[in-house]
Amino acid sequence: MAAEVGLDLVEISPNTSPPVCKIMDYGKFKYSAQKKAAEARKKQKIVEIKEVKLRPMIDDHDYNVKMKAMQRFFEEGDKVKITLRYRGREMAHQDIGTKLLEKVKSDVAEYAKVEQDARFEGRQVVMVLAPR
Repeated sequence: MAAEVGLDLVEISPNTSPPVCKIMDYGKFKYSAQKKAAEARKKQKIVEIKEVKLRPMIDDHDYNVKMKAMQRFFEEGDKVKITLRYRGREMAHQDIGTKLLEKVKSDVAEYAKVEQDARFEGRQVVMVLAPR
């Protein structure tokens, strides 16, 4: 029947009893499936992780510049990894860094959520934020 019409006989599910076949143009079917897959790839958003590095004794203006950059990253749909690095004597005053990270959390609360809370990794503290 498929040869009479000039189409292909395509086996849909071979494991059933009896096997299910369909008469269709297989080349056209493969082409449309390929187009559908390309369209799905085009629509998906790749989420990147941007990193913002801070120091415990950061100045107000520098802090504001970093916050503006973070806000832009969140608007683009990217995650932000905040790295707070301690050097030398700063390790003795870790409470300053903790307060800074709390301030960051409260400042970005309206457009981001904490995905991974702050945790120590040697001489640095890492926290990951994701857009809302």
